[in-house]
Amino acid sequence: MPSPLAAQLARLIDQISTIIVGKRPQIEDCVACLLAAGHLLIEDVPGVGKTTLAHALAVSLGLRFSRVQFTADLMPSDLIGVSVYERSREAFVFHPGPVFAQVLLADEINRAGPKTQSALLEAMEEQQVSVEGETRALPRPFFVIATQNPTDQLGTYPLPESQLDRFLMCITLGYPDRSSERALLAGQDRRQAIQGLRPIMTPAELLEAQKAVLAVHASDALLDYLQSLIAATRSGAWFVEGLSPRAGIAVLRAAKARALLGERDYVAPDDIQAILAQAAAHRLVPVAGAGRGRAEQVRAMVEALPLP
Repeated sequence: MPSPLAAQLARLIDQISTIIVGKRPQIEDCVACLLAAGHLLIEDVPGVGKTTLAHALAVSLGLRFSRVQFTADLMPSDLIGVSVYERSREAFVFHPGPVFAQVLLADEINRAGPKTQSALLEAMEEQQVSVEGETRALPRPFFVIATQNPTDQLGTYPLPESQLDRFLMCITLGYPDRSSERALLAGQDRRQAIQGLRPIMTPAELLEAQKAVLAVHASDALLDYLQSLIAATRSGAWFVEGLSPRAGIAVLRAAKARALLGERDYVAPDDIQAILAQAAAHRLVPVAGAGRGRAEQVRAMVEALPLP
């Protein structure tokens, strides 16, 4: 019989699956990223449900949701906030920006310039922002879901490596299959359907679930396997540069979250294999002549390395 937490997480994924039809594996990745206290980057063409997924997740968790449309003229103060002089108080008063939410959707993040993109770095890493010499804490939990259009589209700026490294996972939704698309065409509008959702977990329960992820056991043999994979990325045979220690820790956290979703209190090699492409590929560049994309190169490397 599943534990109360496992049953709750299953209901959460089931509910979001009624909105994002036919994409359960991607929804599981999204929930695993949140459980691991990371941030998620969704890279895909417009109109496949990236924004809807973020909104449905926030509503299903009872979290305060904020959406920012990134454009070329968006300024860092538009995200973080600004101090405005109020004559009645005879003082400057800080007006928080949309970053002071529990789920921040940074829509089409690569349509803003690098200066605005970098405004999120401190928020994502430290869960705080520094404004005019004062540090302000962000609410907990704090989860950034950023969407990114393909970089060959007009008006996009590539995300710098330091920004990409702050995202625990990167996924694509892709087009729905025929039956799922038929359900979308014949069913209720997704925005209206979101209004009928009810919170499955409270923010406090989510924080407890994140603590449960940290308690998932990783054996010495499992850590040996993970280190072998990390060493392979640094060997020069597969990628130009390998994973950093921070990236290795991120992969392990994501694998622990995956194990928790699988109702296990330990990490298995299958968890590492299932999550590695999503947690590592966006940080890596395949060597010249590889003939594969980033994710495909990661999967090829995993297949070439023996299990412990």
